[in-house]
Amino acid sequence: MSILEATNIVKTYGNKWNRQEVLKGIDISVEKGEFVGIMGPSGSGKTTLLNVLSSIDHVSQGTIRVDGKEFTRMRDKALAEFRKRHLGFIFQEYHLLDTLTVKENIMLPLTVNKTPKKEAQLMFERVTKELGIFDLKDKYPNEISGGQKQRTSAARAFVHQPSIIFADEPTGALDSKSASDLLNKLTDLNGKLNSTIVMVTHDPLAASYCSRVIFIKDGQIFTKLNRGDESRQEFFQDIIKTQGVLGGVHHEL
Repeated sequence: MSILEATNIVKTYGNKWNRQEVLKGIDISVEKGEFVGIMGPSGSGKTTLLNVLSSIDHVSQGTIRVDGKEFTRMRDKALAEFRKRHLGFIFQEYHLLDTLTVKENIMLPLTVNKTPKKEAQLMFERVTKELGIFDLKDKYPNEISGGQKQRTSAARAFVHQPSIIFADEPTGALDSKSASDLLNKLTDLNGKLNSTIVMVTHDPLAASYCSRVIFIKDGQIFTKLNRGDESRQEFFQDIIKTQGVLGGVHHEL
């Protein structure tokens, strides 16, 4: 079952005298439960693609459906309602509220959706225990590490069980150990909750945790890699070979 269907996605900026086409007719389909990576050189359009797929930005042309619902032509009020119920976000810079505790930050989507208190508590406990941050619930963001902040951000994205979670360079501000811890936790939640994750990353090591990677070049899909039965190390090697063709930087596993 496709949870995300994007058809003929075009995104342009500027006006008729100075027009830049960043996305040039992209088609993407993501199945429920997939963990999909999006990669590409700087300026390839990968971040713009994530922004339009996640409703942060508007398409210039094309349609996007999440869980069978097309949101590309929704008015602002309907789009806000759709976003809070169907989408989860993990950003590079955490975007936690410093005046709220870890628990209060994570519970925000449940509060906005008016989830019953008992159900909200059960959902909170499940995701925080899976992410290893339950014992941090009464701490404030300035009292925890960067890795713990990002796991808090991830818990907030998962807690209301959205149709799809979008992650924008989620390991970009983390050291290697914290990055690996987060990616292992995301993989566990992806499997245990059958959650769907779409992640933009420049890092082939992060991408090797995905089940599939889509490579973007000059606003178009260049190629796709499926992990299949490969080990993560084997998939990593495939990714860096492809990234090398695109002009990326090689990394050591």
